[in-house]
Amino acid sequence: MTSGAAGLLRRPEEPRATYLELFFDLVFVFVLARLSQELLEHLDWSGAFQTLVLLLALWAIWTNTARLTDRFNPRQPLIQLLVIATMLSTLLMAAAAPEAFGADGLVFAVLYVATQIGRNAGAVLLLRGHKWRRPFARQLFWFGVSAVPWIAGAFAHDTARAVLWALAVAVEYGSFSIGLPTPRLGRVSPPRSEFAAYSMHEAERFRQFFIIALGELILVTGLTFSRGGFEPDRIVAVVVAFATTALLWRVYMHRAGNLLEETIAATADPLRATIAALYAHLLMVAGIVAIAVGDELVIEHPLGHTPPAWITVILGGPALFLAGRAILEYETFGRVSRSRPIGVLVLAATSPAAFLLPPMLVALAPALVLTGIAVSDAARTRGRPPEPPSPPG
Repeated sequence: MTSGAAGLLRRPEEPRATYLELFFDLVFVFVLARLSQELLEHLDWSGAFQTLVLLLALWAIWTNTARLTDRFNPRQPLIQLLVIATMLSTLLMAAAAPEAFGADGLVFAVLYVATQIGRNAGAVLLLRGHKWRRPFARQLFWFGVSAVPWIAGAFAHDTARAVLWALAVAVEYGSFSIGLPTPRLGRVSPPRSEFAAYSMHEAERFRQFFIIALGELILVTGLTFSRGGFEPDRIVAVVVAFATTALLWRVYMHRAGNLLEETIAATADPLRATIAALYAHLLMVAGIVAIAVGDELVIEHPLGHTPPAWITVILGGPALFLAGRAILEYETFGRVSRSRPIGVLVLAATSPAAFLLPPMLVALAPALVLTGIAVSDAARTRGRPPEPPSPPG
């Protein structure tokens, strides 16, 4: 270990997230709001696919920055510069997101590639002679590979761009899942030797991001309501939207959400548990993006006919959240409470009747389902000692 690298690294006795990391997270309120706007303006299967590609790309920005601050000390000026530069780039990418598949495609792609390659190249330079240089070198290689379809897609149009950018994110996520095989470095083996995280810090970062995502729901609810008057139907729609947001927080935090650090620490393979938590939170955040679109539609048009696309986001968003929450619970306790899949089935069963209901009543169904799950969780744990984590495997 070089003395310069040693001074830049986070010490194990400092596992808590710093104010710099919380500051960085703030830009993702804007990111998620822009993604919701992109989906709202293109509320069809093509728009949903495009929004998913952009979400995967911007989620990769957040996770890789979280990994950077998991290894490096965020109080060091050089690390602060890297994180703040990433924050600015992310802000600009979010601004370009609604037209990323249109006129601003090249702007989005260049910013994304420069951010991912630049941050990892900086980490590689700072960690010369240190064992933790290897994971950043692996990531640098694979972001270099994915840069080809990102830039090629920026010069393509319509379906070709969507296919190339989907290939780019598939390369990034797929390479990580198979151990980032890299020339001269090989594949990560055993996986946790290079990528094992400080469990308390990693868990805290996931929870913080989830709260940031809920903040986007509050923002969309408030801004949408402020564009109109205080009519009774709009007030009821806002109350339902806010209640749903509060219930999302309650269901997420109950037990499994609070035990994430203990789960990562207790498992035999911390990397596998971290990856599972990453994908679980990605699903939940995708659900929140859809819920935000549904909230805006319901508050703007609480009465009248509910089109099929509206039903999809109003009911599908909470279903995605429950699916992600079920994955998190399985990774924590090795089982899933029946209320989670039952809730998803109830939402699916509600969809045919939703064609006959106004948007406000359709939005009431997820709120009631989440209420039932919260009540079930409370009843199941009342009077019992706290259940310790028992991750599978």
